[in-house]
Amino acid sequence: MPMIKIDEQTAQQLEFAAKMSGSTAGEVIARLVKDSIAPSGADAATAEIYAVYEGVKTTAVYDRTTKRVDITSGPLDGKSFKTPTGAARAIVGHYKPEVSPHRNGWSFWLLDDGTARPLQSIRL
Repeated sequence: MPMIKIDEQTAQQLEFAAKMSGSTAGEVIARLVKDSIAPSGADAATAEIYAVYEGVKTTAVYDRTTKRVDITSGPLDGKSFKTPTGAARAIVGHYKPEVSPHRNGWSFWLLDDGTARPLQSIRL
């Protein structure tokens, strides 16, 4: 197995990233290399995302250039939001209007590419 040398600070950051993503350090590095060569998804300008709130899965498309989120399923299907946070708040407000809808959309939405990484992981 090939080995690479990294400094202690980078090693700690890599372990933290692995822990946060539920993967190994090697998987984090492989994903970073893959993403740097070709962004995930059939269309590099967009990424398919989803969120599960109150047991209901909502799918959407994230535009990497404009940062817009277009909902593609559920009661909010067809709605477009300027930011991931705006879309997250709309979902929370729809399903639980009695709670504060304040959410961080970058961690609320997950990539629908088999990794379930938070949208934050591809934020530029």
